[in-house]
Amino acid sequence: MAQGRGWEGAVLRLMRAKDFTLTVTGGEDVTPDYRRLHLTDGGLLAATGIHPTMWIRLWFTHAGKPHQRAFTLVDPDPAAGTFSLEFALHEGAAADWARAAKPGDTIEATVQGTGFERPRPEPSHVFAVVDPASLPALNSLLDEFRSSPVTVWYEGSPDGLPFHTDPALHEVRHVPRRDSGAHLVERVRQELPELLRDAPDPYVWITSDTATTRTLASYVRKDLGVPRQRVHALGYWRAT
Repeated sequence: MAQGRGWEGAVLRLMRAKDFTLTVTGGEDVTPDYRRLHLTDGGLLAATGIHPTMWIRLWFTHAGKPHQRAFTLVDPDPAAGTFSLEFALHEGAAADWARAAKPGDTIEATVQGTGFERPRPEPSHVFAVVDPASLPALNSLLDEFRSSPVTVWYEGSPDGLPFHTDPALHEVRHVPRRDSGAHLVERVRQELPELLRDAPDPYVWITSDTATTRTLASYVRKDLGVPRQRVHALGYWRAT
């Protein structure tokens, strides 16, 4: 199954990644810019189990070459062997495939690298820095920590996927993308320190572009002194 995937596929094979074939069962346009596809999992959930923010790699062909992109599972159901995936409908092989996908179509998926380490003690407050690429993962996180206050800095247009927020506990601060993420960094630097003073057991979750994520993760750990085990940082895409 992993043959013909180039160096990425070779590396994943060496890391004992698991491969599965997914089958499309239906789809819907959540917004004009996002399409949700429903799939059977080909045994994936039974083999791997599930955890919050779980993601998989899908394989596409672009310009005749193999090409993989990561997507967060939406509403995984191990008993039924199903889940959904949400696609931003911009230019690219993944969006093109999602637009054209119909029931019965299949796609290869690989599971390697995903994980979730639950913070202990439970968060007194969750602070999340996200953008449209990581919004499905944020929603999974919000579903997991339903009783914790959450403050979200969201870099992007408010006219995107719906947030799984509870107005009584969750606050979303919309931040326009400016200066390749520098504006987001500045907003977090201005606002997070004061919020941390009232959070004895914070959990900071940073999933923006790679450069922004690295900058903020370093700031939170080194300048603000949040313990490494209370910070999750993963770059979801690389600005070019």
